[in-house]
Amino acid sequence: MNQKLTPLADALDAQRINRLAHFDVPAHKGGRGNPELTEYLGARAMAMDVNSMKPLDNLAHPVSVIREAQCLAAEAFGADDAFFMVNGTTSAVQAMIMATCTAGDEIILPRNVHRSAINALVVCGAIPIYINPGRDSKIGIPLGMSVEDVKRTIAEHPSAKAILVNNPTYYGICSNLVEIVKLAHAAGMRVLADEAHGTHFYFHDELPVSAMAAGCDMAAASIHKTGGSLTQSSILLTRRPVNPDYVRQVITLTQSTSASYLLLSSLDIARKNLYFRGHSMYQKTMDFADYAREEINDLGGYYAFGPELVNGDTVFAFDRTKLSVHTRDIGLAGIEVYDYLRDDYGIQIEFGDIGNLLAIISCGDRMMDVERLISALEEIKRLREKNPAGLFDHEYIDPEIVLPPQEAFYAKKRRVPMKQSLGLVAGEFVMSYPPGIPIVAPGERITADVLEHILFAKDKGCFMTGTEDMKLDYINVLA
Repeated sequence: MNQKLTPLADALDAQRINRLAHFDVPAHKGGRGNPELTEYLGARAMAMDVNSMKPLDNLAHPVSVIREAQCLAAEAFGADDAFFMVNGTTSAVQAMIMATCTAGDEIILPRNVHRSAINALVVCGAIPIYINPGRDSKIGIPLGMSVEDVKRTIAEHPSAKAILVNNPTYYGICSNLVEIVKLAHAAGMRVLADEAHGTHFYFHDELPVSAMAAGCDMAAASIHKTGGSLTQSSILLTRRPVNPDYVRQVITLTQSTSASYLLLSSLDIARKNLYFRGHSMYQKTMDFADYAREEINDLGGYYAFGPELVNGDTVFAFDRTKLSVHTRDIGLAGIEVYDYLRDDYGIQIEFGDIGNLLAIISCGDRMMDVERLISALEEIKRLREKNPAGLFDHEYIDPEIVLPPQEAFYAKKRRVPMKQSLGLVAGEFVMSYPPGIPIVAPGERITADVLEHILFAKDKGCFMTGTEDMKLDYINVLA
């Protein structure tokens, strides 16, 4: 196929200049109905914010320009089929699970998954079989899944429908995806990859293997995170024998019927950009990140971890584009450094948790920006460093499962003060966002470790989500 083409973006631009009289939605009619919004976003963006029409195809049933754009994306990513997603990678992860599992089916997955995966289990009623990831005792982060743990779990649950794998984790950690695929396929199971942070794996051979190259059946790739499309746009990739028409039907169960053409066209253009410029883009990104890691480690106190973590198993590969920095040794939680960077130095990073921070590097950065980050970290250390005693020393807690997520989420509940929830069974999620990995999920017991983690994260200023109580003073537990 001709990867220079952008059929959807071109069709959208053509309708912009053909002077149609619009008697359809949206009501702003190309911006004329809302001058303030037009001034805020720009006339061109407003003119391209249109509804589905025959020349522009329909995302729920694509037969022309959207279909062509999706076929180009499938080829670019080495997939058999591709689906444009406008509800974020959340909807792509949920579509993978719901296209594979029904109520009562088992699915094998690491517990350090994004909330979207567990939400899918709440909706479809599948039963999670968790594999506890490896853990690094120094930096306290969850790692990947051990191949031996996967092998044992498959043997113990031979009727499971699929294995879901993070490729990579938020921190840049990758499991042995090729071997996991071999084990799963030999057992008749699908492999689903959450590649929310792995779009770039498809476009540089020095990066970890991509899901499609490894033989996964489905992958959710968050193009907006590391691929350059607009926020909330994503792609779901599949390989045969996965039935693409059934997947499309599952997607339409939850995805908007009023798909944003701004998001869709950004995916079309981003795919072209990645195909022709991806290698150079990610070489520049790796160079920036490698440089920053070296400089930050020279400061002392911080630990910007990287490929040295690779152990051939729970860290089979490391994503060099990720600038993950351990902060506990300077006596500060990652979220505290996050706040100092933003409030005192005008630097916004991706997230800080209780022991680490993550800065997303891309080719859109400049060396002056990287140097600014390094200098700010140096000054924070000089001005704020203190004794690390009393800091929480691990990000991941082995869950104690009492009930499946769906049963627990819809069970009868009662509200109790968070500080009095020890030993009770959670009826809702609690998590820091980002990264959106639940500290506790519906159906899991609130152990002393879980409660301490929640209260510590809240006290340090992590943005806590998931509970009905917006202040997180109370939590719903099973009655």
